[in-house]
Amino acid sequence: MPTYTYRCENCGVQFEHQQRFSDAPLKRCPECEQDALRKVYLPVGIVFKGSGFYATDHRSPSGVTRAGGKDKPVESDGKEKVKDTTNSSSPANTDNKD
Repeated sequence: MPTYTYRCENCGVQFEHQQRFSDAPLKRCPECEQDALRKVYLPVGIVFKGSGFYATDHRSPSGVTRAGGKDKPVESDGKEKVKDTTNSSSPANTDNKD
């Protein structure tokens, strides 16, 4: 049987309750006896493990978005980071083939 989380909109009490899928949702708060209970939907984390899944089949790391099929780092202001491809530490090309 699934466990549901309920919260009272009147007094704010929150609790879990096991019930069948076919059972009607609870309405009356056990603390204040008012009909103010609402189900709380919480996110569920799922981890896929096994030989059928790849390590790259997950969300991009923080700060990287997927645009045009390529990962591009994005700064916090939303601008795309540009990688400096110049290598200032390498010596200039001295091969003269004259």
